[in-house]
Amino acid sequence: MFSGWMAKTQKKYSTLFSIQLLIVILQYSYITIDMGATKTDHFTEQQNRLANRMKALGHPARIAIMEHLIEVDACICGDIVNVLPLAQPTVSQHLKELKNAGLIKGNVEGTAICYCVDKEAIAELQGYLTNATLQMENKEKKPCC
Repeated sequence: MFSGWMAKTQKKYSTLFSIQLLIVILQYSYITIDMGATKTDHFTEQQNRLANRMKALGHPARIAIMEHLIEVDACICGDIVNVLPLAQPTVSQHLKELKNAGLIKGNVEGTAICYCVDKEAIAELQGYLTNATLQMENKEKKPCC
């Protein structure tokens, strides 16, 4: 008789625990959806795009990849690993980040992916930085820290 009561009690608390856990998960997902996903909604599409591209350039290996692609000035397949002191998976991850940011293009040719610089993306970054530089030069020079 005691074991029957114990089984019912465990089942009752197990169900209660499951419901409480589900509530916590739903509350957490509500918080992360509302707090995290909407931060970029406060900025223009161009501001978000530029920020993503500049963030992708925030690693020296990605700068080296971009410099190599610009120097070669053609779509290249697999040669990038020979230029950098990094393992193939690491280079692939950096290429993925650059491609996701829209800084490079990738085309599948057989079993390889060939990469080249997206010149329009570079032109957009150049335009933004040139415009910012001109705006700063045209302002009154006030003492600053």
